[in-house]
Amino acid sequence: MRASRSYHNGAMTIAQATPEAIADAAAALRRGELVAFPTETVYGLGGDATNPRAVAAIFEAKGRPRFNPLIVHVPDVAAAARLGRLTGHGERLAAALWPGPLTLVLQRQKDCPIADLATAGLATLAVRVPAHPIAQALLAKAAVPLAGPSANRSGHVSPTIAAHVAADLGDRVAMILDGGATAVGLESTVVDVTGDAPVILRRGGVTRETIARVAGMPVEVATGAADRPASPGMLARHYAPATLLRLDAKEVHDGEALLAFGADLPIHRGPVINLSASGDLTEAAANLFAALRTLDAAGATAIAAMPIPDTGLGEAINDRLRRAATPS
Repeated sequence: MRASRSYHNGAMTIAQATPEAIADAAAALRRGELVAFPTETVYGLGGDATNPRAVAAIFEAKGRPRFNPLIVHVPDVAAAARLGRLTGHGERLAAALWPGPLTLVLQRQKDCPIADLATAGLATLAVRVPAHPIAQALLAKAAVPLAGPSANRSGHVSPTIAAHVAADLGDRVAMILDGGATAVGLESTVVDVTGDAPVILRRGGVTRETIARVAGMPVEVATGAADRPASPGMLARHYAPATLLRLDAKEVHDGEALLAFGADLPIHRGPVINLSASGDLTEAAANLFAALRTLDAAGATAIAAMPIPDTGLGEAINDRLRRAATPS
């Protein structure tokens, strides 16, 4: 980790994620305060998932609808199994893909200590084992499961650097642990493993092909339930910039910014960010949210997004773009 350095923004501290800063963050979490921290996907807004007041503070800070459940972060498979019933397909997916950008929806254990508000009153629990070393260190020091949705205002573009968190949440959090840019740049893939076959509830950092390979069967993607989601990321409008987003753009209109992909770009005069000039979907996923934030601030009349191949991580990228483009 890097040398200790921190600065203040009102009552909130942005701190380089040194062991000392992580210990301070863990103490804040145990006091019921909120801490933003990096994961391999995006920055999470952490609170003690067993503390109803802390969980309520997460919903308040984000302006998040209380029917939209949260993902609970734990350090390992054993910790996940103490909270939810991990059997069959869940065991196989956890063994192959944890720690990593995968969330599993499990039936809650009878003695599960997670606050009901974190699960939106459902009998299921969304749980993840993050791979990021700072997230793991924070979980170890805090010694409590952490509810950790993306650290942004509800519906806004997810944060991939500490500055994005500060811009959205300001002094609503006690501390932001700065771990640099996140590697994956898309939220975790959420898979419901409570039935006979796994079902993807949210596309994300693990591709559908990978889930199917580990499960040994084709995997469906759930649709609908925007008014009563079983998982984060199922709302019809989500991950959205304030600027109008136009999809599958083959040309750029006057006044528009361009969200580009690949080497063959349309003629344009306004701001442009290329998610990947080489057409690499992993690179594009990592750059997506930061690019949307930058173009949103460019003063364009709209953002014209070029087509993205709907394969592999392209499925998750296109899912985010469709939700971002849905009228409010």
